Amino acid sequence: MASSGEEYLIAREKQIARKKRILTIVSMISFFGSMAFAGISTVQRAIQNPQPVTQTVSAEFSLQEQAKGYELVLQREPNNQTALEKLSLVRVQLKDFKGAREPLEKLMKLHPDRKDYQVILEDMKKREKLTEKKSDP
Repeated sequence: MASSGEEYLIAREKQIARKKRILTIVSMISFFGSMAFAGISTVQRAIQNPQPVTQTVSAEFSLQEQAKGYELVLQREPNNQTALEKLSLVRVQLKDFKGAREPLEKLMKLHPDRKDYQVILEDMKKREKLTEKKSDP
């Protein structure tokens, strides 16, 4: 009987070891499969939407569209203070200092009592001169 009990224990240990190996292999396959799936989907998303270039182009495009909108408003209402202010700000963001100076000069004529317009206009003239100096060799 002792030999059949030992044989049973040895057979049982072999079954347990086999089940452990099968479970380990299945776990490893599942782990690496999920890693591969996540990696593939990340690469596909990166290929489909290259965002950094698009954001830069779309930001400048958006500013240009805003400037066009303010210009349209100014065609209907040439003395619209808000449109003149916003147009000059958008042109500064586009680094068009000469273009930003024109609406500011008009604002100065319409509102000569506003000192902030005068200060900003002087700043635009300085920036315009700096950009001209940088572009000249």
